[in-house]
Amino acid sequence: MPSLQQIRTALDGSGQAHVLRFWSELSEEEKAVFLQELAQLDLQRLEEHCQAAAEAADAAAASRSLDPNRDLVLEPVPPESMGSVRRSDPENLAEWEREGFLQISRNRVAVLLLAGGQGTRLGVQYPKGMYDVGLPSRKTLYQIQAERILKIQRLAESRHGSKCTVPWYIMTSEFTLKPTQTFFQENSHFGLEPSNIIMFEQRMIPAVTFDGKVILERKGKIAMAPDGNGGLYQALVDNDLLEDMKRRGVEYVHVYCVDNILVKMADPLFVGFCVTKGADCGAKVVEKAHPAEPVGVVCRVGGVPQVVEYSEIQPETARLRGPGGELVYSAGNICNHFFTRSFLQDVAEKFMGRLKQHVALKKVPFVDSCGNQVKPTKANGIKMEKFVFDVFPFSRSFVVFEVLREDEFSPLKNADGAAADTPTTARDALLAQHCRWATAAGAALLDEHGNCIQTACSSLAGNPPPAKCEISPLVSYFGEGLEQLLKGKSIKTPFILDEAAAEGLQAR
Repeated sequence: MPSLQQIRTALDGSGQAHVLRFWSELSEEEKAVFLQELAQLDLQRLEEHCQAAAEAADAAAASRSLDPNRDLVLEPVPPESMGSVRRSDPENLAEWEREGFLQISRNRVAVLLLAGGQGTRLGVQYPKGMYDVGLPSRKTLYQIQAERILKIQRLAESRHGSKCTVPWYIMTSEFTLKPTQTFFQENSHFGLEPSNIIMFEQRMIPAVTFDGKVILERKGKIAMAPDGNGGLYQALVDNDLLEDMKRRGVEYVHVYCVDNILVKMADPLFVGFCVTKGADCGAKVVEKAHPAEPVGVVCRVGGVPQVVEYSEIQPETARLRGPGGELVYSAGNICNHFFTRSFLQDVAEKFMGRLKQHVALKKVPFVDSCGNQVKPTKANGIKMEKFVFDVFPFSRSFVVFEVLREDEFSPLKNADGAAADTPTTARDALLAQHCRWATAAGAALLDEHGNCIQTACSSLAGNPPPAKCEISPLVSYFGEGLEQLLKGKSIKTPFILDEAAAEGLQAR
């Protein structure tokens, strides 16, 4: 570890001498912790990072002021690279699902969770995966996801007669690693084999003022932030995870974001579609609700696949419709992706230096020159981020698979009281889905008075669930296997269909 003097010299040389202005006021313990943090910084490139952040923020501001509604030369993803739950031939859907299950049964599929962000907008001080949205079972996002992995392994085993494993790689950050590790240990890893849950940290980078100075969060602490979900690619290299995947025989990786309560872990249909198409990179999407919906669009720019932010598309382009009345640019990005391991290896070896840096202007708490703690009311700092989808342009065979929003996408981003993406909307989306599964399986849902509940309107996204009917992922991964349990049964709600309840129904 470098000495204090070496660190001081490096900071002076990069114009960041202010970082140590309160050194004499720190306790010996605080000095030791701060020195270790500073030693982990890439001090040789600190000046370059700070200058780049300030210049990028200036360039972004200039671009917005010169041409705030600039339009890119867009093309939709070509039909031959598209698949759809709604529009693809049922025989193809069945074939893709069979292929996906085959790959899972051969231990070739892993899932990778992006869980490095803090739940700032949600208003909690712990990782989002530990959040309880208020389901009857009180299950957290992590538990729901773990049980989906268990179930998909069992389904693949039953189809192909051999025990299989879907490894779970979980990308955390300095903020989320220890609490996540502890949470999993306290919950016995939710029934999964601990050796198949691989947690790792993404890099942290300093937040910078608009004039290129590192922000001090406290007198002995630099304001650090994860390098965005696109920090995944560097983290794979830092933690030797591509080698780990190779040792395990993993060829395909399903990457997703922690906050989607409806995510299908290692979705055999999506995986099978991508494998059958020979894709090295794929994106799962939902149809945009309306032209102005603030969601990134998966499309082509100059013949190259990428995600274009809604703010970069002119309104006239966003409103374009095809011959059937459908939006031309309708493929809404939901941070749900497929990669081959060989493609990830290519990114690590060839394309890492070409990944974009995105500017995020944030309100970063800091200490002023007098040592006073300040909580800013407007953006005062720059955080540089990379996005996981920034690798799309490097793909040689890129595909898109469209799914139904009400079945597969309900993110948890904001505290209750916000207009969308809250604990209430996430909980309602899952319960409404389970009500649809139950009635499709032939069950009659009853209210507390024994009256039959009408469930037809529950298929519409945004509607509250008709009843509190929760189905454990350990009983059904995606609605399969319920008819033999529920057909002809009258189910009084609220009702939790867990493994014990399933056994009771089979005995009736």
